[in-house]
Amino acid sequence: MNYDLVTKTIDLGDGKQITIETGKLAKQADGSVMVRMGDTMMMATVVATKEAKEGIDFLPLTLDYREKYASTGRFPGGFFKREARPSTDEILVMRLVDRALRPLFPKDYHSEIQVMLALMSSDKSHQPDALACLAASAALAVSNIPFAGPVSEVRVARVDGKFIVNPTFEEMEGADMDMMIAGTLDSVVMVEGAMHEVSEDDMVGAIEAGHAAIKVQCQALTELGAAVAKSEPKREYDHEESDEELRKAVHAHSYQPCYDVAKQNLSKEERGKAFKEVRLQFMEQFSEEEQAEKKALVKKYHGEAQKKAVRDLVLAENVRLDGRRPDEIRPIWCEVDYLPGTHGSAVFTRGETQSLTTLTLGSKLDEQTVDGALFQGKEKFLLHYNFPPFCTGEAYPLRGTSRREIGHGNLALRALKNVIPGAPENPYTVRLVSDILESNGSSSMATVCAGTLALMDGGVKITAPVSGIAMGLISDQESGKYAVLSDILGDEDHLGDMDFKITGTSKGITACQMDIKIKGLSFEILKKALYQARDGRAHILGEMLKTLDKTRDDYKPHAPRIESFIIPKDMIGAIIGPGGKIIQEIQATTNTEIVVEEIPEGGRVDIVSANKQDIDTAVRRIKNIAFPPTAEVGEEYEGVVKSIMPYGAFVEVVPGVDGLLHISELEWRKVDKVEDVLKEGEMVKFKVTGKDPKTGKLKLSRKVLLERPERAPWQN
Repeated sequence: MNYDLVTKTIDLGDGKQITIETGKLAKQADGSVMVRMGDTMMMATVVATKEAKEGIDFLPLTLDYREKYASTGRFPGGFFKREARPSTDEILVMRLVDRALRPLFPKDYHSEIQVMLALMSSDKSHQPDALACLAASAALAVSNIPFAGPVSEVRVARVDGKFIVNPTFEEMEGADMDMMIAGTLDSVVMVEGAMHEVSEDDMVGAIEAGHAAIKVQCQALTELGAAVAKSEPKREYDHEESDEELRKAVHAHSYQPCYDVAKQNLSKEERGKAFKEVRLQFMEQFSEEEQAEKKALVKKYHGEAQKKAVRDLVLAENVRLDGRRPDEIRPIWCEVDYLPGTHGSAVFTRGETQSLTTLTLGSKLDEQTVDGALFQGKEKFLLHYNFPPFCTGEAYPLRGTSRREIGHGNLALRALKNVIPGAPENPYTVRLVSDILESNGSSSMATVCAGTLALMDGGVKITAPVSGIAMGLISDQESGKYAVLSDILGDEDHLGDMDFKITGTSKGITACQMDIKIKGLSFEILKKALYQARDGRAHILGEMLKTLDKTRDDYKPHAPRIESFIIPKDMIGAIIGPGGKIIQEIQATTNTEIVVEEIPEGGRVDIVSANKQDIDTAVRRIKNIAFPPTAEVGEEYEGVVKSIMPYGAFVEVVPGVDGLLHISELEWRKVDKVEDVLKEGEMVKFKVTGKDPKTGKLKLSRKVLLERPERAPWQN
């Protein structure tokens, strides 16, 4: 493509502007743009193959997003010092953009498409993920690739009751809502976000504010595409074989039998076999040669008939595949403390979906270090989601963590993150792992429910329990009929028009994720889905609380205990010692793990051990250093044996003050050698019995703390 430089500016209000430039860079791509907001710049390119590969019956779309470390003037970490595999945050941005773009490509378009997004410059103020979908859509707008756009995406935050579109990092401070919203000129297509227990009306307000900004951006993209003098019109393609007579024949044969199967309230496996049997019966009329020729088309047309039959059943009779009403939740059972070796565990089963979630509590040393191009820091709450093949009765090789697993885990993490308190209420690094053992609809919501129960089982003082539900939609654009479905099955997700996952406490919503597959979803339907979801969440939460109605009073006996306290900042060095000698010696002798961190208030000390006595010993030793006590006659102490002499041992009473523990004061019996009772470096308990009037040295006694043996009559 050879065309002149074209730019377009979008005014977001509040002094914020976005500039889109095309025609200058990457001109061998089918479409390329540079999007700029402030000094944050993102490049987007799109390339599609001219023809589809033979046998492909889906859209082979690849979406890639990378944050260049040079964009913030940093070197990548690691030995090779170059960008490698994508980070979790980059994968989440890829999913956000993919979910917005994918539904807008023609269903019969099967050319391989690659969209590449790269953060090239960052001012560390404007958040680049809010520009990613806009950049991708702009690249498509200036290309000749078939696309039913434009589409765009914005971030909406609420700060002090005010909605802010595409807030800066600084403006995000204090926000109680953080939502990513994607849409076209006439409809919202994707929503994802985290909230602090907000109401349904508040959430709808954020979506409306976001869509208003999206419409401005989409209009600008339309004008940008029109301003580019393309060398050729939109591509023509013919990627799918069709046979209208065969389509009609399959529909006539399959529709009613599939309708009848859908009414029978069969299990997932039985239902699949029954639908397949209808298709095989149709194929019996053909010879083997004809069956081989028509197999792919018959399977496709049978799927269309099956989809229509299931949808019509819901709209006509309010009956779903498993016999439920639209607002009915599948049976639920839960169990906690299932795995005795973990720090907390729970099984949550809803219908044919099951999560086994475990809790692990750790110290500050277990925090995850994040070293990205834009964000460097620590994460104290981790949630990992695993979706093994057996959970859907399949067998395929594992190839590492999938993007889907990362996305579902992140949704559950956002749902629970805001109910987990920080220190001192919760001094731990927390890790939840959800293993999906069965799946037939919304395993991510099962993860939220099982995660809540595992936290409560483990004694983590969450502010409120969280439940989650997946909502669906079946609608008829011509008649205007629709049905909002609570707790959707996997088939209802596939056959329906919406997948809307909502989590929250009894007070309000904590996270959401919505994908819409139809145009023009009204806010009336959206509100109905939200309020129906609220009732569903309340029912699920009630079932969960029947198993465990409040957080356990204490952690598991084998869970690590953490004692935290603040010390003066100028005493941090004294506790650590030269080369870490003192703190290492305390850890070794008390069997504890000690972390000292400088904070504005001073020094924060975390002492970790599963043994309370060991923690108490370590606390006492560190506080003796940080807050040096004075040795008082008549008081009891515990100190380390510094040296041994033939006549006794010198013992540290308090830091910097030693005393003599004479050999005659070791035990009530006669002791021949000090080494028979004490060793250097050993901790010993004693009492200060006096002070030498001449030298001022403290006199110590160990035997006065021991039980005195009875004396024989002749000894009296």
